Amino acid sequence: MTALLASVRSADEAFDAADAGAELIDLKEPDAGALGGVVIGDIALIVRALRARYAVRPISATIGDLPNDALDEMTARVLDVAAAGVDYVKVGVTPGVGASACLRHLASLPAAVVPVLLSDDGVDRELAALAVQLGFVGIVFDTASKNGRTLFDCVDVDVLASCIVDARARGTMIAVAGSLGWDDLDRIRRLAPDIAGFRGALCDERHGRGGRLDPSRVGMWVRALHGFGG
Repeated sequence: MTALLASVRSADEAFDAADAGAELIDLKEPDAGALGGVVIGDIALIVRALRARYAVRPISATIGDLPNDALDEMTARVLDVAAAGVDYVKVGVTPGVGASACLRHLASLPAAVVPVLLSDDGVDRELAALAVQLGFVGIVFDTASKNGRTLFDCVDVDVLASCIVDARARGTMIAVAGSLGWDDLDRIRRLAPDIAGFRGALCDERHGRGGRLDPSRVGMWVRALHGFGG
């Protein structure tokens, strides 16, 4: 069964998503970029409030968009976000120059980092394999550009499926995200990743990912991913 990750920007959205059945809550500021970070103090407040009601609901948070070579800034942000109390810290990694070094650096940090492999130009199989070898608890395949193209518009699905099989054999969780919508449901079901992440598909249609999360949409996606409609 594929679990639903809901990206939220506030405590109100976090509670709405959790109440509607989202299995993972991801803190992200959509107006600040693909992996825009929520203010650290707000992350800590949201985590405390959510855990008072949902003690074991996993919570992740992004650190913001940074280039692969910004290792000092990346380290500082990872440690700050981890100290705010989340279970997982998501960090974007762009295939190409510096990507392998970035992954190796992230793997050395004293935090539960989940690399987000930005796959706008396709899946980098070698980078995905390295992430698995380095022992990250999970990997996310996502897109950096939020221009209407979905992850499945950008990648070879067979290559992605092969990466998922390889990761699963090593016990690594795999998540897919990237402007996913109802047209992508069958492909998500066939790939059967551990997690599917959403923002825009959970929000009011008129405003997209920058709009307000709609808990009724969260509930519809949870049921669809669990095989009860959609």
